[in-house]
Amino acid sequence: MSFERTAVHFGGGNIGRGFVAQLLNESKYEVIFVDVMDSIINKLQATPTYTVTEVGDDGERTFTIDHYRAINSKFDEAKVIEEISRADTVTCAVGPNILKFIAAVIAKGIEARKLDYPLAVIACENMIGATDALKGFIDTHLSESTKSSLDTKARFANSAIDRIVPNQAPDAGLDVKIEKFFEWCVELPPFKGGKKPEIKGVHFVDDLTPYIERKLFTVNTSHATAAYVGKARGKKFIHEAMQDEEINKIVRSALKNTANLIVTKHGISEAEQDEYVEKIIKRISNPALEDIVERVGRAPLRKLSRKERFVGPAAELAEKGLDYQGLLVPIDAAFRFTDVEGDDESAKLATILKEKSSKEVVQEVCGLAPDHPLFGDIVEIVEKVQKK
Repeated sequence: MSFERTAVHFGGGNIGRGFVAQLLNESKYEVIFVDVMDSIINKLQATPTYTVTEVGDDGERTFTIDHYRAINSKFDEAKVIEEISRADTVTCAVGPNILKFIAAVIAKGIEARKLDYPLAVIACENMIGATDALKGFIDTHLSESTKSSLDTKARFANSAIDRIVPNQAPDAGLDVKIEKFFEWCVELPPFKGGKKPEIKGVHFVDDLTPYIERKLFTVNTSHATAAYVGKARGKKFIHEAMQDEEINKIVRSALKNTANLIVTKHGISEAEQDEYVEKIIKRISNPALEDIVERVGRAPLRKLSRKERFVGPAAELAEKGLDYQGLLVPIDAAFRFTDVEGDDESAKLATILKEKSSKEVVQEVCGLAPDHPLFGDIVEIVEKVQKK
């Protein structure tokens, strides 16, 4: 197989290796992994192949990933810049909070480009407008001359990704177990007048918003609801939580609210959204994708933030005068996800709840102003949590 194209991918974690790199590999891209985690980079540099195992209702299927290299950007930034300067595509799966840290080296790579076609930059994060956010950070590091002709050097496209990566076996090494189902939608307009990247499995769309909001407010809302409510009720695994009739009803109640928003806002039919909801519930209930509630629930501050999976849809529903009560139960459970071992945000949440008033907590954590129609309900939740 000939690998004539190059993709620089930031993030050597499970999504990077098991989703993004798999599709890039199948599309005949040589993948250059970039990370600051010594252990991951060292393993990638020492191992010529690893396997991705897809898990579905019809069993398992294994793929061998090869034709990749790995660079530790802590020690060899110049090499990363060189690779970006001649790459076809830059992708990332590093987490929304890390985008600002990878922006400078991407900017330097863009500045160094001398090719006659622009670099495609696509952030693959669970975040609305992730590539826009990354571009904002990159812009602060670009020269005025590069900014004035940026379209000739780079094109930036938001994307929506959907694929469940369960908890991995402790001895998995670089190998990744991943859900068979996936969706990767990428904006088409940024590539008009140029050439869009040829990546197998990518669905290019004119308007990404319906896809990313449907995914975030269905997949992520349901997954996190099962995690937080499951944790509060003593469940260890997501599928175990979903087998609990009461928790299952709580998840469905939250999704009834978000489905109403998706249908009324984006013109998706009720039947189509109902079918999508049932598909998602089946996916997160699959015991073959065994996942621990603490792992899925980690980073509660981000997940309780203004544009995320709970407060985002609840705020819009409240503004429209529509029902959002089903989202208040998981919001309550998320505020109780504190001091969880290995999760810094849960410890920080505990500190905020201890040191600030309920109104200050809602403004800081949820980004809601006191005059917002959702504000009072969440203040009541926080007051209850603070009294526990």
